[in-house]
Amino acid sequence: MRAVIQRVRRASVTIDSTIQGEIGRGLVVLLGIHGKDTLTDLQWLAEKIVNLRIFDDEQGKMNLSLADIDGAMLIVSQFTLYGDCRKGRRPGFSSAAPPEIAEPLYRRFIEEVKNKRVKIATGIFQAVMDVELVNEGPVTLLLDSEKQF
Repeated sequence: MRAVIQRVRRASVTIDSTIQGEIGRGLVVLLGIHGKDTLTDLQWLAEKIVNLRIFDDEQGKMNLSLADIDGAMLIVSQFTLYGDCRKGRRPGFSSAAPPEIAEPLYRRFIEEVKNKRVKIATGIFQAVMDVELVNEGPVTLLLDSEKQF
């Protein structure tokens, strides 16, 4: 499971000119699901993201987590995080989980984050979405449950 995490002042996801979800201060998480991902992967990733100390404390040091600041999370499914661009000019997506595997894991990830008492907003699985955000910092991090980076 992979995630691109962006610390934001605000963010929203729009589908067909309608705002589907929006948050204030918090994190945007673009979530990619691998074909071999398990419940263990999503539990590790949810725990890691919620508790990452990437928000500034009173001294301006990254010392506070999403939970510490009572922030929100906008979670957007993004299979292209498993795009393989090593050969040719068109990415291959054979490592990405097919929808029948990815969607239940995506929904379970959302529930896992909710269970940690984090306010969430989401996109819609497989929808074409416009994601808008104001990246605070900017701070952008990559996580992989297989710890490849």
